[in-house]
Amino acid sequence: MKLTRRDFCRLGAGVAAATALMPYHFALAEDGFLEIRAQKTEKSLAPDAPTSTLWGYNGLVPGPEIRVKQGERVKVRFINELDEASSVHWHGIRIDNAMDGVSGLTQDAVEPGASFDYDFVAPDAGTYWYHAHNRSWNQVGRGLYGPLIIEEPYPTFDAEHDITLVLDDWRLNQNGQFDEASMGMMMDWSHGGRLGNWLTVNGESLPEMTLKAGEAYRLRLINVSNARTLELDPNRFDAKVLAFDGQPLPQPIAMPYAPYLLSSAQRVDLLVVPKEGQDFALEEISGQAPFPFLKFRVMGKAAGTPDIPILKPNPLAEPDLAAATTHRLHITGGAMGQMGPMTYKGKPLGQQEMMQSKQFWALNGVANLPEQQFFTAKRGETVIIEMINDTAWPHAMHVHGHHFRIDEREGSTIDEGRPWKDTFLIGAGQTSKISLVADNPGKWLLHCHMLEHAAAGMTTWFEVA
Repeated sequence: MKLTRRDFCRLGAGVAAATALMPYHFALAEDGFLEIRAQKTEKSLAPDAPTSTLWGYNGLVPGPEIRVKQGERVKVRFINELDEASSVHWHGIRIDNAMDGVSGLTQDAVEPGASFDYDFVAPDAGTYWYHAHNRSWNQVGRGLYGPLIIEEPYPTFDAEHDITLVLDDWRLNQNGQFDEASMGMMMDWSHGGRLGNWLTVNGESLPEMTLKAGEAYRLRLINVSNARTLELDPNRFDAKVLAFDGQPLPQPIAMPYAPYLLSSAQRVDLLVVPKEGQDFALEEISGQAPFPFLKFRVMGKAAGTPDIPILKPNPLAEPDLAAATTHRLHITGGAMGQMGPMTYKGKPLGQQEMMQSKQFWALNGVANLPEQQFFTAKRGETVIIEMINDTAWPHAMHVHGHHFRIDEREGSTIDEGRPWKDTFLIGAGQTSKISLVADNPGKWLLHCHMLEHAAAGMTTWFEVA
């Protein structure tokens, strides 16, 4: 199969595939651990295209969906069958620091042929995911990710009406295969990150799903792209927002702005009640015309008004802004941005050293994980982080081990209502303030989740004593 430039620009518009998106299942080991194996796998990413060599968990891209109830233990044995060291991060989960999976900070990377047991309690219900956290730009970009769903301990949506949608963009070559040769390109690292030209939903291209008219569904959207921010408008099909980044809202609301920017690593849960005879689609609307990347066929007739489950808030501590300490994070670097003085591994970065090391971004003047923490907080202390984005690019900033409120966003009111987040998008040239209660002891990463940006310098850490 040959893909044309026009095909790329349209992300495959006009090619249809009817696919049943079923959750993945896998068996327990004898000692009660779920086993996930990082291994190479062959998969076709576009219709009629040859297979590509990807990296997946248990031969699947995305990896197996893990579902447990809130308050239950997650016990996963990670087995590395790749030729490269790896680890697993549990994105958005407030867990014990030793289980966070950040190689080089909370654990050593798991070498080829070795294994590591992750064992933690899932404190919060919601939509989360797991992914590789060693050379993430390379490993997540090749397919090492999967959904982690923490179900409420009370009745909500049953299995038929609770649908996980893992969204990814891939860079394909003219043969429709994964463009392995372009991994690690300096242009991606210094500009907007690795952007693909082909969208998949649960690893499938342009799938279709069938829903029943008049029944309530929860759609769990997870953006696992290396760097792409998806522009969506759930109001186009009368969807309501149930939760951001796994944290439920007090009640379902219409999306208060369009387009809604679902950045890399973010999640949103949507409530959909299909109307009789009205098919609809999830559409990416950043182009000249909306691109429908997942179509829904609506069958049957509505029978009355459905019961809409009410989601209860998770037990998150509310920040005390009056007693908070404030820490300033200055983001610099990147193409067309403010470089300023930068150091890497304790040495100044000149232009030649920058090109050789591929370190193009800095947080408070330091490129990549510094020896000195960004700040130390006492357990239970409210912390305000003021982020100043002095670059020409947006960044998806992710805080490990905690959730936060967005208190101020220069030039914007789109986060009015202050929903809980673990990842937020800060615009080019923008200043924002977030607040959190530092109630989870340990060393925690703070970084841009545009994975090439993180690899090229946008990574720091803080400590909760």
